[in-house]
Amino acid sequence: MVYKVVLVKIDQRSTEATKVQGILTRYGCNICVRLGLHEVSNEFCANDGLVVLEVQGDQNILENMISELNALKYVQAKLIEM
Repeated sequence: MVYKVVLVKIDQRSTEATKVQGILTRYGCNICVRLGLHEVSNEFCANDGLVVLEVQGDQNILENMISELNALKYVQAKLIEM
């Protein structure tokens, strides 16, 4: 079995999170698992974060999603297959 995972690094969550959410919603049928990580405490909430996605589907569709994410100024996305 091949696992396909997309890592999405967001450097300005306060401005980019809604844009990322819009893209992920459009590709929702290709996302099996989604996990969001960022540093948080009572005194601090990080403005950067990481989203981990397990994805499935046609390679062209996944590449389009990654291209849309990478088109955002403060976002980096990468597909990893294992």
